[in-house]
Amino acid sequence: MKHHLRPLFDRIVIKELEPERFRRSGLLVPPGTNEPPPQHGIVLAVGQGLDWWEHVGVSMPVTPGDHVVFPASAGVWIDVDEERLLVCRVGEILGVLEEARSGGDRAPLPDHPEDVEPD
Repeated sequence: MKHHLRPLFDRIVIKELEPERFRRSGLLVPPGTNEPPPQHGIVLAVGQGLDWWEHVGVSMPVTPGDHVVFPASAGVWIDVDEERLLVCRVGEILGVLEEARSGGDRAPLPDHPEDVEPD
């Protein structure tokens, strides 16, 4: 029988992605090197949030299928049906990795933040 892990409250379940073996420079990183654990994954399941969130208009910021980035120290790794999964609180996630849109939806960041005039 196959199992599905349903996270509770503000927890999410993440499946780790295979770490990239090639760096941007093109250097091949051989298996077994002292690389940090994978820090990217795909959200498989999302809890319902905390009971007080609804009262203040907060909802879960991630959905199943999101590609997320997390620190190596996030959550707890468990095995479910021989699959390694991370269960962590949504607050431990560093961000959602999205494709940049061609067309420049976002303004480029200034080279020197001190040059930006306040509104």
